[in-house]
Amino acid sequence: MRIQKITLFLSLLVATTLYSQREFVFFGSYNWEKGSEAVYVYELNTETGKLTQFASSREVINPGYITISDDGKYVYASSDAKTPNDGSVSAFAFDIGKKSLTFLNQQKTGGENPVYVSVDKSGKWLINATYNIPTISVFPISEDGKINPMVQHFEFTEGSGINPKRQEKAHTHSVVFSPDFKSLLSADLGADIIRQYAFDENLNQPLIETKNPVRTKPGSGPRHITFSADGKLAYCIEELAGMVSVYNFSENLLKQIQRIATHPERIKEGFESSDVHISPDGKFLYASNRGKENNIAIFKINADGTLESKGYQSVKGKHPRTFAIDETGKFIIVTNVNSENVTVFKRNAQTGMLKKVGKPVHLKNVTCVKTKMY
Repeated sequence: MRIQKITLFLSLLVATTLYSQREFVFFGSYNWEKGSEAVYVYELNTETGKLTQFASSREVINPGYITISDDGKYVYASSDAKTPNDGSVSAFAFDIGKKSLTFLNQQKTGGENPVYVSVDKSGKWLINATYNIPTISVFPISEDGKINPMVQHFEFTEGSGINPKRQEKAHTHSVVFSPDFKSLLSADLGADIIRQYAFDENLNQPLIETKNPVRTKPGSGPRHITFSADGKLAYCIEELAGMVSVYNFSENLLKQIQRIATHPERIKEGFESSDVHISPDGKFLYASNRGKENNIAIFKINADGTLESKGYQSVKGKHPRTFAIDETGKFIIVTNVNSENVTVFKRNAQTGMLKKVGKPVHLKNVTCVKTKMY
């Protein structure tokens, strides 16, 4: 009888813990227009996919990209995006109990038009990429979540591509940690390269530059990168070519094994591919296309890491700059900048296919989305 009571108690405890978990969705917005917030927080109903506004802040200008600390207490933004001669990174504290998103501080990036920001698992370091003046900057983070002045700064004065309109010089577009946080990859759309760095959180200058950048196909325009959960594979979406390149990754080195289109063969130009993510179960990869398509490309991930195209899903909007897969793996949330709406899709775990749920949420100039379970 005693064993049965203990078993029942543990079952109730597990059920209560699962039930008590809440998932929040964070959005950035180009808020140069009056009446628009900079960062929004919505709560996601993990059964229906419904989004309900929870908190917001308008304390910064044009957060082009955001990320969440591993413990969920802090939100970081690449702010002053698309602001001439400016670029900054900003910190916010998120408090569920108080339903608040509180601005903490801001630091200059030393580059113009910040487009990507990442925080390491320890919460001690923030790394930012800027596009117009191509740089990577490294900032220490204090225990209270505030960003301290930068301690490393890389500016890329050389490099260009074959596309004269988009690749007249280097354009750093992302900085992505490997799952073990020992490496960092940075896609440069303008120079057609992926830079590779070692990372050591215990150093005063944690980013260690290597001399072996990967050169992508001329005119490809590498943009965003995602890793498999074990860190052995990396997938890079190429904005200008509308392709995903698949790489084996070991000892901080990339080796390409596949390159596959994000679009049907009948589409010959105007791809504007933008974001790429893997489902939590590791079975499917999703890639967003803007331009003429405005859809999500769906790929099955084979045992060897290569991709197999399974279809496309309209995003029910225009210009899907970023999207996120929620932590339960049930939903995909898409930000459509030009149509100023957010759409939520339910994901079929067996087939990978997507189905729109609920009504789109109207958000002015919505730029970025991240999710976090609490």
